[in-house]
Amino acid sequence: MENATTLTFTMTAYATLEKHKHVFFCLFFLLYVAAMFLNLLLVTVIHQNKQLHQPMNIFTCMLCFNEICGSSALLLPAMSILLSKTHEIAVNSCISQVYFLHSYATAEFSILALMSYDRFVAICYPLHYYTNMTPSKVTKLIVVVGLYPFVGFACFFSVTLRLSFCGRVIPKLYCVNMELVKNACFIPPYISTVGLALILVFDAPQLVMIIFSYVQIIRVTKKVSRASQVKALKTCGPHLCSVLNFTAACFFEIAQHRFNMSHVAIEARMFLSLYFAIIPTVTNPVLYGLGTDLVRVHIIKLCSCILSLLVLNNIYYLPM
Repeated sequence: MENATTLTFTMTAYATLEKHKHVFFCLFFLLYVAAMFLNLLLVTVIHQNKQLHQPMNIFTCMLCFNEICGSSALLLPAMSILLSKTHEIAVNSCISQVYFLHSYATAEFSILALMSYDRFVAICYPLHYYTNMTPSKVTKLIVVVGLYPFVGFACFFSVTLRLSFCGRVIPKLYCVNMELVKNACFIPPYISTVGLALILVFDAPQLVMIIFSYVQIIRVTKKVSRASQVKALKTCGPHLCSVLNFTAACFFEIAQHRFNMSHVAIEARMFLSLYFAIIPTVTNPVLYGLGTDLVRVHIIKLCSCILSLLVLNNIYYLPM
């Protein structure tokens, strides 16, 4: 990397936003604040109430921290580049963004797979749930799922780090590994194949776990009463929405790099390329916060207490 330390990449996609860059900056800022507030609110509510210290809610907290990492890795550099005159990013900053965004995406699938396993055990083996999901096992699952994406992608990313960069243009709003590789002075012929193979290695096991879990859940719920089916749907609803939402977003992002998408409007391509790291970070805490009865009750209580304190504070300081 010695030859690349002084280089910068020009993010050409920002030229499209130049006329309305202050509007987009405000939009990105509001989305970032919303993501931070919603995810931290949900983590705070779960942390402060011991009756919410169940495996599913602990995994939800993991998801919230991952959303914070993902939105920070995307939106903070985006806001900085948006206001710059040259729309440039240092190579080292670009490399860091690639690492954290790719790790975020892999971690998202890993956590969603872990949550699907938890739902599978809870619905298919309810009497043995706490035997299977012991604190020791939950801790081990958290450690494995927490380290796997960051260590796993680092192994592949080490190949990219050995490259020297001669190109200076990235036609996107953020850095991704394939665009970094395209700017290399020499592109190893095997790197694209390795990239596709590692997508399967990193994400296929999680998708298999999710599909397997829901096939088993459907099989079991077919045999129970209508009321039990509705209860199972309410339990799995937020998670299923998260999975479908993130899978669709990632599919489009991968398709952009592998297929010619020039027939799609550039505005639509930019929105959908940002979708995977913006929309889930805002919608997931809402889904798990309002979609889970017990969590929703505690969120309403907390918000009511805060509102009451604000009202009392205003009354206290009113001029007599």
